[in-house]
Amino acid sequence: MKRTLVLHDGRAGNLRQAQALAQRITPHPLDLALSPRAPWRWLAPRPMPLAARRFDPALSPWLLTPPAWAIGCGRQAALATRLLRARGSLAVQILDPRIDARHWDIVIVPAHDRLRGANVLTLQGSLHPVDDDYLLRAVSVFPELALLPEPHCVLLVGGPTRHAPLDTAGFTQLVGRLSAWAHAERGSFSAIASRRTPPAWRAVLGAVNPSLPGLRWRDTGDGTNPYAGLLAYADRLVVTPDSVNMLSEAAATHAPLFVWAPEAASGRPRRFLDTLLANGRAHPLDDELAPFFAEPLRETARIATEVLARLG
Repeated sequence: MKRTLVLHDGRAGNLRQAQALAQRITPHPLDLALSPRAPWRWLAPRPMPLAARRFDPALSPWLLTPPAWAIGCGRQAALATRLLRARGSLAVQILDPRIDARHWDIVIVPAHDRLRGANVLTLQGSLHPVDDDYLLRAVSVFPELALLPEPHCVLLVGGPTRHAPLDTAGFTQLVGRLSAWAHAERGSFSAIASRRTPPAWRAVLGAVNPSLPGLRWRDTGDGTNPYAGLLAYADRLVVTPDSVNMLSEAAATHAPLFVWAPEAASGRPRRFLDTLLANGRAHPLDDELAPFFAEPLRETARIATEVLARLG
């Protein structure tokens, strides 16, 4: 069996994208979290002298017996996939490596990035594992969510960033609005924090009336992460505007998608948001939360098919 190696820097978003693509290429891809050394990591993906030997000791065995496929996400992984390609691996790099794309077999970037080229594939949003199989598995893993009253409104929570300077006062008002809607409709309200969610926002989630049906998950102290189950069981999804990855996964479900404060976003998240709003897959959060139909946005399968067509 051809081996596929997933390379990443340990960041959850980078790992998730690389794994999602790798699992479409070959079954059971292997995983390598890089721990690159200075000074080689400072200039990655540009190779300094002795990079093959000194960049990361964990990479050295793979350079001796390279995998058939090397799929990386992020700048550090870009140097690793470049080194493996020089030894015969098919190298696929996710996200703009900030140097000429010719150093890889294929480079995959969001359409809202500016990189283009003969070996560059573009997609709306980001790569992820969310599809019907993913959602059906989540239904079986979290059957208790089926008992929550409908409509079930789910809030996916990120946090303030340079491109989305959101404030705690606004977030408190948002949670209050969604809680009031759920109470008035005799439905349920769930919310889930992410790694980027600040403590003050987690405290807001913890202050929601516990008698209101739903899950308010702040961290592992609240039990198993129910993210996949909440995506599967949501009748409505409300998402903060700070994360392209989170917005992409929400847009891959069948639930109507509402974005809180899209006007607060700028840069790459704003460009992706504008696409979702323009094609009707998402609506700005309003005072009605009226349901609407939109096709799930799923790019991972299309990109994997194109990669295999070109390199497989």
